[in-house]
Amino acid sequence: MSITVNIYYTGKNGSARAFAREMTESGAVRTVREEEGNLRYEYFFPADDPETVLLIDSWRDKESLDRHHGSAVMENIKELRDKYDLHMRVERFVPAEEHPADEEFIRK
Repeated sequence: MSITVNIYYTGKNGSARAFAREMTESGAVRTVREEEGNLRYEYFFPADDPETVLLIDSWRDKESLDRHHGSAVMENIKELRDKYDLHMRVERFVPAEEHPADEEFIRK
């Protein structure tokens, strides 16, 4: 079963956006996207909150996510979170197609 994790990074004085920019420019984003089992790794910026960045991070299964959590790039991510003094709020989801009862509420 695939897993999607939404991570809201919040900081001060633009630090969350600076974190996302450094993640991208350093190649860390590319490295995560190339990891086996990664389905999506994208940053978004809420229109009404300039101090928060949303990461949508999807994995094929729990094993893939666990491998990512033990990877060298994860250590780099932890260091950057500390560097930018970010705080996090995390949500986990499973795809709607894995819950057919929800299909009646989804307009395609």
